[in-house]
Amino acid sequence: MPINTGDFAKALQPGVNKWWGLAYQEHPIEYKDLFGSFTSKKAYEEDVLATGFGLAPVKTQGGTVKYDTHQQGYVTRYVNIRYALGYILTEDELDDNQYPQDLAKKRTIALAFSMRQTKENIAANVYNRAFDSDYTGGNGVEMISTAQVTKNGTQSNHLAIPADLSEASIEDLLIQIGAAVNDRGLKISLIGQSLHIPYNLNFKAERIFKSVLRVDTANNDINALRNMGMLPGGAMVNHYFTDTDAFFIRTNCPDGMKMFQRKALSAPQQDNDFDTANLKMKTDERYAFGWTDWRGVYGSPGV
Repeated sequence: MPINTGDFAKALQPGVNKWWGLAYQEHPIEYKDLFGSFTSKKAYEEDVLATGFGLAPVKTQGGTVKYDTHQQGYVTRYVNIRYALGYILTEDELDDNQYPQDLAKKRTIALAFSMRQTKENIAANVYNRAFDSDYTGGNGVEMISTAQVTKNGTQSNHLAIPADLSEASIEDLLIQIGAAVNDRGLKISLIGQSLHIPYNLNFKAERIFKSVLRVDTANNDINALRNMGMLPGGAMVNHYFTDTDAFFIRTNCPDGMKMFQRKALSAPQQDNDFDTANLKMKTDERYAFGWTDWRGVYGSPGV
């Protein structure tokens, strides 16, 4: 019994699953808000950061020019991992069900749902482990830390004093972003682009971004975040974040958060098992999530 792969393609579209027979609606795609997307044609991808030059010294009259060295920074490896899942329709199910195509369709939709959920969880876990020293990047440090190792000593993408989400804590983190320097200690134009939060902070973020005046104060001050157009991407909820008070700000760093797609989610493949006469269906996808330059995201674990 051939499976209609068009059903699988439709099941990949957010917002249609209930109509197609799955009991619950699913959230729109959210991992794309957290990472830049790239394609891959290899088992793994390596990003190599390079340091620029320092400040130019004074050249004395008749003196020689001093030469600086363009150095290689740390290397980040993205290993593409394959995720696969399948289901079985038994011979008895196929014999007894009057509408075997409907039964297969429902399970195909459920299969697509599970693959989507897997990808969302894998992506969100990079942020869920952002403050965990057991999960490190190319420089040997966790994604968000007060001690990011660079050629110019340690730097920080961690709010100096951990705080919960508030107008003040966002401003403090944006000030920190605005003071960013490269690996040689030279000023760079790093700008906050968007705020990323768990659903628990959705209402608080709405008040912070939409209020004309400052939030949670009787002072008649303007809301500077709103007036200055800070974080133009606004606040984005991720339903797969596990820490209910941690928050993150993505920046315009060119080599920050990355997702490499090695193989797109395949159309379902099917085969019959000779001994059992069962029908087997499977699909797979291959990708990697991570970060290269820690300046791509700043954050606070909350308190």
